[in-house]
Amino acid sequence: MINWLLAPFNYEFMQRGFYASLIVGTVCAVMGCYVVIRSMAFMGDAMAHAILPGVAIAYILNGSLALGALIASIIIALGIGQLSKIARLKEDTAIGILFSAFLALGILIISTIRTYAIDLSHILFGNILGVSKSDLIFTAATSFFVLLFLFIFYREFLIISFDKVYAKAVKIPVEFYRHFMLVLMALTIVASIQTVGVVMVAAMLVTPAASAYIITRRLPAMMAASSLIGVMSSIIGLYISFYANVASG
Repeated sequence: MINWLLAPFNYEFMQRGFYASLIVGTVCAVMGCYVVIRSMAFMGDAMAHAILPGVAIAYILNGSLALGALIASIIIALGIGQLSKIARLKEDTAIGILFSAFLALGILIISTIRTYAIDLSHILFGNILGVSKSDLIFTAATSFFVLLFLFIFYREFLIISFDKVYAKAVKIPVEFYRHFMLVLMALTIVASIQTVGVVMVAAMLVTPAASAYIITRRLPAMMAASSLIGVMSSIIGLYISFYANVASG
């Protein structure tokens, strides 16, 4: 049994995949708790898919795909808030408009890149077994800052998530922290796309947190349970991928 568990780690790519599973499983699970309690699942899905234009443009310019994804996700995160405020639209309507526009733009740009299948497919579907050391360092650093800010501003995020009226009464700038949370969500998505891909990152954000929400309604306990579920499901998937010889993710 011990040999069965340790055998995959004779390969360096499995070691990197394991570390990536720990990091992504944790940061997505913790951020996902706010996504679930604030009913932002559609927002997470939209932001994940709307990074395609940023990735495609970065590829054309021979720039960093992660930086392009980050810029695109921040633009849509802040754009949704501004569109819903200026045009007096409900947030889900603004999400639908920008989600469709960015996704269509991304597909249009990608269709002009003749070699995109090789270079951009891992952005769509992820490749946790193909994570390089530089990818792992980037994912770890980005996830560290996301978790750090979530810890530092835990009180503010907790209050605006459950009681906006009280937040305004105690002089907490609700809109600022709301947009800040969206930026942190964008960072979480960018940290995760190279390992789990655009298609799966929304599931990584929502599923562990939603499962934990069934178990407990206390946010600290929910974060702990969500992290455990996220990490364990990622590692189990890694083992299944290795022993069944199927694609990871």
